[in-house]
Order: sequence, then C-alpha cells, then structure tokens
Amino acid sequence: MADSSFDIVSKIDRQEVDNALGQTAREVATRFDFKGTGASIEWQGENAIEITASADDRASAVLDVFKGKLIKRGQSLKIVDASEPRQSGQQSKIGIALKEGISSEDAKKISKLIRDEGPKGVKAQIQGDELRVSAKKRDDLQAVIALVKEQDYDFAVQFTNYR
Repeated sequence: MADSSFDIVSKIDRQEVDNALGQTAREVATRFDFKGTGASIEWQGENAIEITASADDRASAVLDVFKGKLIKRGQSLKIVDASEPRQSGQQSKIGIALKEGISSEDAKKISKLIRDEGPKGVKAQIQGDELRVSAKKRDDLQAVIALVKEQDYDFAVQFTNYR
C-alpha cells in the first residue's frame, strides 16, 4: 500500500486579503473619525500594501481595522509584516509586506521537530517553499498535524493535499 501524505505550506489567500483590503477602504471612507485625515489603504505591487494618513495614529488605526478584517476572513496575522509609521512630506505612511512560503531554515526546523518528536516512520521532505510529510498510517499524519499546530511559528501554517 502506498504511503499517505500531506503538504505543510504557508500561502496567502489573495482573494481574501483583497476582500479585507476593500472592506477596510470602504470603512475608512465612511467612518467619522477618519473624515479629513486623508486616510487610505491600497495595493503596492503584488505582495505589498500601503496605508497613508495625515498622522501616525490615524495610519495605525487603519492598520488595526485591516487586521480586524483579515481575522474575520479567516486569515492569520502572521502573513502581515507591517513597518513602523514613517513621515513622507505631510503624510504618514505604513508599508505592509505579505509573507508567503516557508524559508528553508524554517522547513528544516519543522522537519527536525517531526523527526525528533513525531511518530516513528514519518518522513518529511523539503520541496521548495513547502514540506511534504508522508507515513504508512494516516493516524501518524494526524499526530504530526497536531504536533505542528501546537508550535508557535512566526509564519502562517496550512495543511494541504491530504491523501
């Protein structure tokens, strides 16, 4: 019988992030406390978002609204890497980078954890920016998923391709 397997990945659901950004932009446009502050949020390329406002505290408030919308849409806040507010002329700006993929050193950490603490006979292979975990028994794979979920990594973790 063939081994069962699944992939550990760190991916961004772009549609959900885009929806959260759109909801945040609409809320910022209609909320009374953002009137006249020039507050806005928009995409800057493929993996970046920029928040602009007239003051640091208003820009931080827009960031908080955006984070709230991401949570409501089931996205982890670990994908968001926000910079400190910076002055740009009369404006205050916050750059947000979206983190995607598991770095090779993080993949090595997860694979070492699975080898050391996981059930016997479970294999973990690094494949680019994801990790393939395979075992003879599906119960062992369930144990590995539980083990990885209880760890606190600084990146979002999803489990895909379970077969």
